[in-house]
Amino acid sequence: MNKPKTIGFFSSQLNGEVILRNDKKGEGNQAPLTVHELMLETATKYPDLIALGIKKVNEWETITYIEYYELCRKAAKSLLKLDLERFHGVGILGCNSIEWLVANIASIFAGGISVGIFPQNSPQNCRFIADNSEANIFMVEDDWQLQKILKVQNHLPHLKAIVQLKGKLRKKLPHLYSWEEFLKLGVTISDEMLDRIIDSQKPNQCCMVVYTAGTTGPPKAVMISHDNITWTSAAVLQSLPYTYAPENQEILVSYLPLCLITVQIFEIWIPITIGASIFFAEPDAIKVEGSLINTLREVRPTTFFGIPEVWEEIQQKLKLDQMSATSFKKNMIVWAKKVGLKTNLNREHDAHSPFNFRVAKKLIYERVRRNLGLDRCLQFLSSGAGLSKETQEFFLSYDITLLQIYGMTECTGPHSVSIEKEFKLLSCGKAIPGSNSLLRQKDEDGMGEFFIWGRHISMGYLNNEYKTKKVFDPKGWLHTGDMGILDNEGFIHITGRIEEIIITNEGERIFPVPIEDMLKNNIPIICHAMIVGNQAKFLSVLLTLKCEVNEDTGEPRSILTKEVINFCRRNNSKATKVTDITNNQDPVIDDIIQRGIDEINEQTDYDSHKILKWKVLEKDFSITGGELGPTSKMRRSHITRMYQTTIASFYI
Repeated sequence: MNKPKTIGFFSSQLNGEVILRNDKKGEGNQAPLTVHELMLETATKYPDLIALGIKKVNEWETITYIEYYELCRKAAKSLLKLDLERFHGVGILGCNSIEWLVANIASIFAGGISVGIFPQNSPQNCRFIADNSEANIFMVEDDWQLQKILKVQNHLPHLKAIVQLKGKLRKKLPHLYSWEEFLKLGVTISDEMLDRIIDSQKPNQCCMVVYTAGTTGPPKAVMISHDNITWTSAAVLQSLPYTYAPENQEILVSYLPLCLITVQIFEIWIPITIGASIFFAEPDAIKVEGSLINTLREVRPTTFFGIPEVWEEIQQKLKLDQMSATSFKKNMIVWAKKVGLKTNLNREHDAHSPFNFRVAKKLIYERVRRNLGLDRCLQFLSSGAGLSKETQEFFLSYDITLLQIYGMTECTGPHSVSIEKEFKLLSCGKAIPGSNSLLRQKDEDGMGEFFIWGRHISMGYLNNEYKTKKVFDPKGWLHTGDMGILDNEGFIHITGRIEEIIITNEGERIFPVPIEDMLKNNIPIICHAMIVGNQAKFLSVLLTLKCEVNEDTGEPRSILTKEVINFCRRNNSKATKVTDITNNQDPVIDDIIQRGIDEINEQTDYDSHKILKWKVLEKDFSITGGELGPTSKMRRSHITRMYQTTIASFYI
């Protein structure tokens, strides 16, 4: 490994060190901590409190914080026995579990680099990540994940061992270990040896590499320091009203992919900071008709962290519940939702909230929360682009305020958070304490690109000095590529990504995401909508329908979902498959789609802003098909290439 260059705000080398962006006072000036210091502090404070829980054969098995800490040390010793080198990667490939968290933290304790990998990644993607991070060890969940690594192991010169976290090994191979075998390997490694490595670690050194979704190209390897993790967790806690152990221990559910840094902050590092209990959902939690709600009902979390897709699934469940209710109950729900939305939009629900709101809360809102397993929940967090106004207002009508979080991998997840007492609909709240936001190149409407600064800004891109210098400037600011508005009160409003902007033939800028959200709201059978029209006189849109998904492969099927089929029946359409609707075969559905588009077109006087042509595609977008990135964001450039003939036909 090359010797690092002169220390600055950024680095593109794993053994590099960076300058911390200390404020002269306040949150930005707190003493830096390593991951081990954070973990040890909590294990010392709350040794006997439940840290982690997982369900096995209908029973919840738990471990305490001191057991959690000791297990991480034990695993770290085993990694050293397997000859993990300083600043070399440990790839973790699998679903959320106690073993995932232990492997993650143990990698850092042992002086390595934790590298979480999406469970759905292909063998080729795993090979790229392992090679890029110079991974010495792979931790795989089961035999299915193991086979991916075995396919590419001959191309991984740094790989020394593979550990299977769950299940028995189907075949014993050299340098392959079960989790139980792995944990026994480190018995000959002394505490003194491990402590020397732990003590050599600095807060401004890299401990983790997070690979971005790569929606516009190959994934970028974002280097995260100890201080990025520990400082960001503490800064978020200055804004969000989490409760603290031991009197009011937070209870949380972990179910989103832990290879995402935002998920790690909210499902690993904030919980460690405050001594919270984390309970793991089943691997199928967020699949169609998955088990998430069942887990929520059992655990009854006190804070729930979601993404737009999860909130939309819950929204759909509540809609179906309303549709199947008796006529009397249906009328009650409609009344309660009207009261809830009006009261929450006016922010009247305090000690003097209206009488009808208090009645609706007792009759409807509290029952809905109990049914979802969220009756103890004090804050409902949402991270990620795409949370529509319709979804936010839907939950407000049930007295559930979705608190939006804005950020990106390059700033260790969150940069701004919304809070209940200072809530603005459609905003992402205010920047976390100790960080700063600037708008550059503002237009006449006050919209510009967000530049952000603080100790949450990552170290840079691994092995990519050019990209690092392009995105991070010499003064320590991150150029986010996100367009939006910073209002007079400091609230952040994100409009879209620079790379998503459509420039019309008149040179006007159009942000497609709000229009796409309106399309999906106006036409409930639509799953994905992608606006096109660069340098054109008008806009067009590619549409996909909601269809069933192969649970094993994630591949979309041609059969429409029950929700869509019921919608079709209510509107006198006999469609049951996507192919019944494509190529304008169903005049009823064509008319519904056109009316939904017309509603949007009526909101503008400019022809260049109107959607004049559209097409329903034969196949929905998916991760396996390549149209979506691992976080389900549309890969627009890839979709444009895939459907270039269709798009070209719009403008003939």
